[in-house]
Order: sequence, then structure tokens, then C-alpha cells
Amino acid sequence: MSFALLLFCVISAHSVTAAAQVSSTQIDAIFSSLKSSTAPGAAVLVVHKGQPVFRRGYGVTDLRTHHAIDTQTNFRLASFTKQFTATCIMLLVHDGKLRYDEHLTDIFPEFPAYGKAITVRNLLNHTSGLPDYEDILEKQYPNTPDEKIPQILDAGVLKLLEQQSSGKFPPGSKWEYSNSGYAVLAMIVEKVSGRKFGDFLQERIFTPLKMTNTLAYEKGKNEVPHRAYGHTKINGAWRETDQSSTSAVLGDGGIYTSLDDLAKWDRALREHTLLSEAEMRPAVTPVRPSSGAANPEGKPVSYGFGWFLDPYEGHRRMWHDGETIGFRTTIQRFPDDQLTVIVLANRADVDAEALALKVADLYLKNP
Repeated sequence: MSFALLLFCVISAHSVTAAAQVSSTQIDAIFSSLKSSTAPGAAVLVVHKGQPVFRRGYGVTDLRTHHAIDTQTNFRLASFTKQFTATCIMLLVHDGKLRYDEHLTDIFPEFPAYGKAITVRNLLNHTSGLPDYEDILEKQYPNTPDEKIPQILDAGVLKLLEQQSSGKFPPGSKWEYSNSGYAVLAMIVEKVSGRKFGDFLQERIFTPLKMTNTLAYEKGKNEVPHRAYGHTKINGAWRETDQSSTSAVLGDGGIYTSLDDLAKWDRALREHTLLSEAEMRPAVTPVRPSSGAANPEGKPVSYGFGWFLDPYEGHRRMWHDGETIGFRTTIQRFPDDQLTVIVLANRADVDAEALALKVADLYLKNP
């Protein structure tokens, strides 16, 4: 046996041994507090070296049926949705129907003058300066319980923004996370493609990838199969808290999906099924606003198109969390380590990202 072949065998054997050191029991222990036949819980997926190595559900989908959460249970993704919305825009660029440097007023001529400087790229990487539609709603309905506020749709968000006279800052000058921007991106998809946003998602992403249980939920139009409902613990008891005034906005958080379907999504990202590696590059290139990218606490932020890009413990990472009434979700991808960890929870007391990173540690800290 040649030295090179011997070296390859030793390295390969070491890799297999390192992977084998992470057991299902170790991962399961991280989520032991979520095991229940009567309380909401979570679903967990680990993909390592291209293979799903752990898929498990904990807790129940709702308090009425007590159905056990499994790999087909559909959770509301919340802001985890943004990577799908960004992909829709990227597919339109791929089609030659849209450019990243097109301005908001190029697409919506009726939009106020402050939209002349806002590009599609600004919307994708949260440098648009668009006002927060949640803040506008709060001013329109002062001292009103959320359940009394009518649900708003993406088109309604666009209308609210058209009623404003200015943005929060000059586009491109700052980074500020914007749900408004992603609602507007959904409306851009509709305007440019001529298709409803949910239909475009279905035709260009979910159907090609055989994500058969995934959809953008629109009340009265479709139903979520195998649905998990969101929950919050109030005064020591679980209460279903599944919908809010903003839950019908699709572009910033309206997709429902399952572990089984997200394994297909992760594979498509890994194998560049929908977009080539070159076409994906803008999505994984951090924005550099003129005043630097920082969150409201002043901490540096690294963001592309629908993905946070800051590393973890020295490992390259692309990730996104989702948080909405009753749901907490995260996807943590480590491309160089061929590792993806996804946690979907239908309870508000779970720190999905922290749990996912505990799982990632089992792999990343192996010698």
C-alpha cells in the first residue's frame, strides 16, 4: 500500500470515528426537558456530511389532540422564512426579470419619493431604511390588544409604507433588521412574476424540491397539514397563542414546513439545485453599509440575503432564527464542516438557537 493511500485511509478512519463519537443519546439529552405527552415541544434535525443523522420530535402539536410531534409536523417558520423570500428574488434575477440595483419606484411607480433611492439589494440585506410596519400599526391602534387589531397582509404593508413620507435613514448607510423590507420583497415577486407570492414559492421552490408538505399559509385559501400550533405559558399553564395581527404577512415569516422537507431544502442549498454557486454568492456576501453594520445594541452584524453570516467559534456559518407568537425556530449551517442543525419549536420559552448550537458543539468540538 502506498504512503498516500495509507494516509487517506487513516484520515478517513479518523473522520468516521469522530462522527461516530456523537451519539443520538447525546443529542437527545439536550432536548430531554421537552419530552412530554401533554405539552408543546420541538422537532430537531441534524444533517452531517450530506446525510440526516438525527430526526426527532418532542412534545405535542396542540393541547386538543395531543398528537405527538414528528418529522412531518409543520411549524410556522417566522423569520426563518426570509431565506425563501430572498431565493424567490434571486430566481427572478436568474430569469432576467429583475436586477438587484433596480429601485423601489422602478417597480412601484406610485411609491413615494423616498423609495427612489431604495434598491432591491437594500431590501434583501436590511439596509433600506423602510419604517417598521409593526410600529406604524401600533400608532394606528394605540392601547389596543393585539387580538383586536385586524390581520394585515403583505399588500397592506406596502400600502402603509406608501403612506409614509420618509425612511428611517438613507438607504445603504446603516443596517437595521426590517420585516417591512421582506413584505415588500414578496410584493415585488408578485408584481414582476405575475404570480401570487405563495404560488411562486410553490412552483419555483417547493414543487421542484419535492417539499410536498410546505406552504405559505393563507387563511381561507389553504390548510397546513400535520400542523403544530404555537403556545405560551401564562400563569403557569400552557395557552395556545398561534396567530397575531402580523401572522398573515407572508414575505417576512409565513411559511410552514417540517423536518422532512427542510432536509430537502438543506440538500438543495448544499448541491446548488435551484441556483448555481455563483448565483448564490451575493446571498452569502456580508453587506458593508457606510456606517458599518450593527444591531440596536451596537454589536457587529454580518448579513447577506436572508442569512446571517457571522462565524461561530471560528467556524464559517450561515444561519437564521425565527420568532413569532408561540413559535421559535432556527437553522444553523456550517458549510465547511458539512453540518446543519435545525430546531423548530411550538412554544415560546425555547431558545432554539442556543439548543441548536449545543448540538453543533458536539460535532465542531470533536478532535
